[in-house]
Amino acid sequence: MKEKFFRFMSGRYGMYGVDHLSWTLLFAYIAVSFVSGFIPNVWVRLALRLLGLSFVAYMVFRLLSRNLYSRRKENAAFKKGFDKIKAFFKLQRDRIRNIKKYRYRKCPHCKAVLQLPLPKKKGKNSVVCPKCRERFSVFSLF
Repeated sequence: MKEKFFRFMSGRYGMYGVDHLSWTLLFAYIAVSFVSGFIPNVWVRLALRLLGLSFVAYMVFRLLSRNLYSRRKENAAFKKGFDKIKAFFKLQRDRIRNIKKYRYRKCPHCKAVLQLPLPKKKGKNSVVCPKCRERFSVFSLF
């Protein structure tokens, strides 16, 4: 039985394990199913369950697909977008954690986010961006 399964899965995308997009689809299915349990309206609950089943169907399609190049390309595009979202929320978390020590400002030239220690004086302060070496001023209220 095990050999039949390996023969069936050979050359398929799922043979190499589950990727980030598939895990996200699975967690989205679980979340939508959980939320649909609390919805009193029958039609909305049915729509949410169909949405969850479409997540599972797409996940199974991806795992059984023989087009490895397209599935890897999909996963890479997903990870690129997901990493941007993850970095945004990490920055917001760090801003809240370090509010007593640092201020975060964006360089107007290269758009890099800089973590600046609290300035010694209020008002205008001059800063040099470590990435592009441009000097710019920041205003501090505290």
